[in-house]
Amino acid sequence: MRIGVNVPNYGPGTEPEVLRRWARTVEALGYDLLTLSDHVVVTPDVEEQYPAPFYEPFTTLAWLAGVTERIRLGTSVVIVPYRHPLLLARMAANLNELSGGRLVLGVAVGWARQEFEALGVPFERRGALTDDHLRAVRAAWADEKDYRSGSIPIWVGGNSDMGIRRAVRLGDAWHPIHDLTLSGLRDAVGRMTALADRLERPVPALAPRIFLRLTDSPILGDDRRLGEGTIKQVLDDLEQLRLLGADTVVLDPFLGDPLETLHPQTAWSALATVADHWDLDPRP
Repeated sequence: MRIGVNVPNYGPGTEPEVLRRWARTVEALGYDLLTLSDHVVVTPDVEEQYPAPFYEPFTTLAWLAGVTERIRLGTSVVIVPYRHPLLLARMAANLNELSGGRLVLGVAVGWARQEFEALGVPFERRGALTDDHLRAVRAAWADEKDYRSGSIPIWVGGNSDMGIRRAVRLGDAWHPIHDLTLSGLRDAVGRMTALADRLERPVPALAPRIFLRLTDSPILGDDRRLGEGTIKQVLDDLEQLRLLGADTVVLDPFLGDPLETLHPQTAWSALATVADHWDLDPRP
């Protein structure tokens, strides 16, 4: 099982040099994957959680590819309806080639209604648009002479049954994000496996993105979210995810307060603690 890190590409403490240090830090610690989030317009509903500056993920990942050597680079997650599918296919294929085949394309339908309105994309059709766009992206990639996409894995986000269904039908992996408990994720994986059997489709890989919040004292209760608690609890979470069949787990040390971006050393320390206790075994 490989371990990645979701890096904040937004907020008051984010600037090019900080992003460079993030990339070099997580690569030096041995993590396998670095992911960035996606928003095109910082509308009021977006700004509440992800304030400006917000660095566009494809541009930023292309730049970070030049300051790293080994680590995979991904989106967690790109909002599919925001871009024409042929533009999305081209950007992803080019980034994958320029980075030496290191791209992971995490995708989702989106949630920010005001941002959809600003882009002129119908919010109510975001699910159908996502499905249509993903089919178009795969069709474009099939023309290797034009796109030379290589083998870019598509991780489909969305914690709902619709997200699971989309992952089974159109994705290489299911990428649930945040607010995950072990029991809830086990149940969801069971539903995904059953659905894949009914549709006679391969079962997608499991690639969850969980919080990383280390505490001095254990967090008790069945509603404890994966990745939160003492280092012992977090390590046990990772082991349980490995036993559940997770291919990759993405750790997200950003806990929701934009001011956290002013102090990345706190997140780096937590990531270093995990790295000290878990054999990351980065792959070339």
